[in-house]
Amino acid sequence: MRHRRKGRVLGRSPSHQRALLRNLASALMLTEREVEVDEVGAPKVAGRIITTVAKAKEVRPLVERCITVAKRGLVAIGQAQEFGSSAARDSAEWKKWRSSEQWQKWARASAPAVTARRRVVQLLGDKKAARILFERIAPRFVDRPGGYTRILKLATPRLGDAGPRAMLEFVGDAAGLEKASAPRVESAKPPRKSRAV
Repeated sequence: MRHRRKGRVLGRSPSHQRALLRNLASALMLTEREVEVDEVGAPKVAGRIITTVAKAKEVRPLVERCITVAKRGLVAIGQAQEFGSSAARDSAEWKKWRSSEQWQKWARASAPAVTARRRVVQLLGDKKAARILFERIAPRFVDRPGGYTRILKLATPRLGDAGPRAMLEFVGDAAGLEKASAPRVESAKPPRKSRAV
């Protein structure tokens, strides 16, 4: 019996499952990076990966958790900025700020941001993906309370084993998707003339 055993095994050992989910989540984050024109393996669409339905359903909670942690880190960064100093590092003004009580307030306010970044790196296992998450993805979802991703099932199965495929992508305008206008179809027949009676 599988009492209280949740999640899919995906035909892998537990460590392999964790590695698979980390790789899928970081791959989704890395599609948002800036790509060069001739880069090999560049994502076709930013914020979208194609995988199997079962894998997409398993990785979705991990991606959403990472975005939520990053959003909390951004709030802490915003609160810490009011105590920060704009002086150049190791300048006289910076050293004065560093020895003041203002610096202690800044350190206390920015600690949750550092913790959030470390937590995201721990969950994703990729510093570059974590940086992209904090710089590009999380700021887009600051006003959204949850539901940052969606799963769209694809009609064509995977070649080779006919596994059901799905697309995991960030939602709405946040993914940079524009609303498509309905295609305009012109008929091959000439327009009908009205009969005069």
